[in-house]
Amino acid sequence: MASLTPKLINGRTYYYARICKRVDGKPKIVRTIYLGTVDKIIQNAERARTVPQAAEVHLAELGATAALIEVAERLRFVQIVDRHAPKRGQGPSVGQYMLIAALNRAIHPTSKASLAEWFGKTVGPRLMAVRPKQLSSQAFWNHMERLKSQTLSAIEEDLFARLLEEFGIDVSCLLYDATNFYTYINTKTHSELAQRGHNKQKRNDLRQISLGLMTSSDFHVPLLHLVYGGNINDATEFGSVIGELVHRYRRLAEACPHVTVIFDKGNNSEANLRQWSQTGLHFVGSLRLNQCPDLLTVRLRAYRRLETDDLQSVWVYRERRKVFAEERTVLVTYNENLLEGQLQGIGRNLAKTRKELRELQGSLRRWAEGKIRRGKKPTLAGVQRKVEKMLRREHMKAILQVRLETVQGFVRLSYSVDPNAISRLSRTVLGKTILFTDNEEWSEEQIVRGYRGQYQIEHAFREMKNPHVLGWNPRFHWTDDKIRVHAFYCVAAVTLVSLLRRQLAAGGLRISAERLMTELSGIQETLSVYPRGKNKKPVLSHSMTRLNEMQKALYDLLNLERFRSV
Repeated sequence: MASLTPKLINGRTYYYARICKRVDGKPKIVRTIYLGTVDKIIQNAERARTVPQAAEVHLAELGATAALIEVAERLRFVQIVDRHAPKRGQGPSVGQYMLIAALNRAIHPTSKASLAEWFGKTVGPRLMAVRPKQLSSQAFWNHMERLKSQTLSAIEEDLFARLLEEFGIDVSCLLYDATNFYTYINTKTHSELAQRGHNKQKRNDLRQISLGLMTSSDFHVPLLHLVYGGNINDATEFGSVIGELVHRYRRLAEACPHVTVIFDKGNNSEANLRQWSQTGLHFVGSLRLNQCPDLLTVRLRAYRRLETDDLQSVWVYRERRKVFAEERTVLVTYNENLLEGQLQGIGRNLAKTRKELRELQGSLRRWAEGKIRRGKKPTLAGVQRKVEKMLRREHMKAILQVRLETVQGFVRLSYSVDPNAISRLSRTVLGKTILFTDNEEWSEEQIVRGYRGQYQIEHAFREMKNPHVLGWNPRFHWTDDKIRVHAFYCVAAVTLVSLLRRQLAAGGLRISAERLMTELSGIQETLSVYPRGKNKKPVLSHSMTRLNEMQKALYDLLNLERFRSV
């Protein structure tokens, strides 16, 4: 029982709370608590009713960093890198530096100068025991120097083995494609990788670096990557890919006795396919439409409509024929959805080209009428070059008929649209794709579905060109060795995110890489600091930011509770 007891001291009344209990059957005061005067009691009571104010609140991103670190631990990423690039036990290891770089690329791509600041705002320092001040640009460059081309290849091969062992990646169907990334490397800077070539982002004015990537068909998990010069033809480099696959064939065959690689027509050559026939691997590829022009004239009544729900808009015609000096199964597909999309594209291209021709026609007429007198007079050869550039758009040469002539020393242009051209294209080439394979026993459905997986690796490339997550840029490395390391941790970032998406899908949640990283990055840990007065340690309180429905689902599926500070 507690009671309130007043006590008069020097004319002022002070109060005490006394707690009384029976001890051996007799009442005894077991605790006395000093409360102070009435004014003090009132002041404490009012203070207890107010919410305490934190002096400081610190936020740390938890969701994405913790989830990807756990995937990296399952992959043994740090251990594998450190085994091939050991160093004395001073500061973070090479593997830790590479993992931090991969995390940064996956979550919030920054330059090396900004990486330490980003890392310090995550739970990474606590989970990896790495201090942000250890992550200077110079420290990164010093550790990147330890990773030469041969070392990176050995690391990737061990990571490949771990992907098969720990994650059970399905290698029955692999996807290969290549892309390029433009750079701002100065023309005078020596580099065998940064070269000028046909850039897929239309930046042909800049030097570029090419990247070949082979992935699994499920969630495009990278299994092999090659960095090569921006001026090298994709088909030329594909020979190196075949050689690397032969090197890894034993492991592939152990995991799956029938491995098929999907690649597009940019990798075709007679030499490549002759080399391929000696690998023991199978393939599905595509051909250019002009390689089998007679097949395009086969009437649709000879085609068969595919029956499965996801392929009902596809019709196919199959036959055996010699392709690149060997008999192959060739499959022509006709897709009504593809036809519709191509017709829309032709409409846009036709409108743009006609507008440019009208403007050029008007300019030439003003020259002939004497309304333009300054500048260099147009020549027939110069106008011809301009017209050829306009007609490079797909199918424009077949649709537009352009005539150039010289009248009284001035170039005259006229053009018309062939009214039957689009109808002719629709009967022959539009909506059609030509596939070929050495999988003679595969059904038409298997061939089409296998080749359709190619879009997944194209999606992976689009993700790598996203400036917000999984980005290749910003990239501030100029030497070939460092560019290769940069490519390594960019591909590692895709690997970690793809494995995480695969894990979530197994738990019933399918989500894009961009949304996954955005939602996980919003799961943050808070540290509130409450002062307790002079010479007393402040009270620290850990909590989480408010989560939306998707974040709650991710938090539970990934069991992120175990990564919280306590």
